[in-house]
Amino acid sequence: MAQPLARLSDGTVIQIGPLTGTQVWTIPGRSHRPLPRVIQPGHELEPGEAHRLCPFCSDRYLETTPEKARLVLDHRHDGVDGARGRRRIDRHRLASTLDDDAPTVRRFGNLFEIVSMTSWRVNHGFIPPAEIVAWARGYLADPVGHEHISSLLAYRQEAGGPVAPARGDDAALLEATVDLLAGSHDVVVPRRHVVDGATRSDDLASSGTMTPDEHADFISFTIDALADLYRLQPAARYVSVFQNWLAPAGASVEHLHKQLVAIDSYGPQVQREAAMAQQDPELYQHAVLDLARREGLVIAANDHAVAIAGVGHRYPSIELYSTSPRHLPWTQTREEVRGMSDLLHGLHAATGASVPTNEEWHHRPPDVHVPMPWRIVLKWRLHVPAGFEGGTKIYVNTIDPWTVRERVVTALRELRDAGAIAPLRIAEEVPSSDVRLPAPVTRWGLATSRR
Repeated sequence: MAQPLARLSDGTVIQIGPLTGTQVWTIPGRSHRPLPRVIQPGHELEPGEAHRLCPFCSDRYLETTPEKARLVLDHRHDGVDGARGRRRIDRHRLASTLDDDAPTVRRFGNLFEIVSMTSWRVNHGFIPPAEIVAWARGYLADPVGHEHISSLLAYRQEAGGPVAPARGDDAALLEATVDLLAGSHDVVVPRRHVVDGATRSDDLASSGTMTPDEHADFISFTIDALADLYRLQPAARYVSVFQNWLAPAGASVEHLHKQLVAIDSYGPQVQREAAMAQQDPELYQHAVLDLARREGLVIAANDHAVAIAGVGHRYPSIELYSTSPRHLPWTQTREEVRGMSDLLHGLHAATGASVPTNEEWHHRPPDVHVPMPWRIVLKWRLHVPAGFEGGTKIYVNTIDPWTVRERVVTALRELRDAGAIAPLRIAEEVPSSDVRLPAPVTRWGLATSRR
């Protein structure tokens, strides 16, 4: 097997992804160029405009599908139930109540799903839960909700979607409403489009501009949505979680958001990793983290997570591993989830709001029984693969893993000194024990000791 990471005599770096087999070249002389700023020039904000810049903003709630859940903060209890106060998740709001309070994060269905409800119904015999049907009836009984649903269905039809129910066909309208509410492609949106106090529309609020507490709420709420989709869609084999930040990374709006998409297969990469993990239950330790430690690619860690510069990615990448023995995110303790959130927040802050990124979550499917830790890959979308990559399947990555580590470590130290991120152990402060996953126990028995 070829070495996963090698530097040739001319300085070219050859990478082979330990989990994917993807081959990547980094050509010398390109790594230290400044990261580009791709945010489109904005304009001076008018009073109140910060809350209506896009359909995800707080003054335009009725331009998205009905709200499945929202996270609400009760600041009256700040300092009483901990410094962060109390939080609650409200579910199945009616349209007329959307402005009753100010959510910090919202969740609603994507109007144009990757896997449609028709597919789940026809191919898997999906029957919507009674709780969803009751919510649909209540939503339509609310005059504001009835108008909201009718407008959404008409808009979707105009955009080339299914034909909207005829006026007066209450049964068809109820069925279409249930499909909207029971969908398995969700969007999770924090409250800000631009940072607090912004004077321009291009002062965008990114993951890294949040406080650590705000980011923790965003992550925990996303995990709640992930668990809920598995609960509500029994035929889902996997739920993909991802975040596209800025247009070059695939974002259609500039308001920060994550997406969750339930699919009825694992996908080739999960299948590949599961097969590899069956052969080596400590795959991720042996193939990824041990490599990072040997090659000096460890970036930072805390008590529950470790970040490394990724090897063998099409784009400069950072990999973040949970060191919890619990591989399903929704089964982890609050402290374990917070550890992942704090480290991820630091990585976003170190990357900067002007860099287009993809955030990809990877977790063990609930019905797969091999050790697959929860991990998140943060990719810097700095270039566009072109004809060379398409023809050879060799990808040219402009920044090698060591340079990624150097850039992020430098930025993290500055952010930590400024008190902008949660406490982290950075670079040489990270002991070898932080770069170690718990030895797994599988249904095939105790994993072999580490080599």
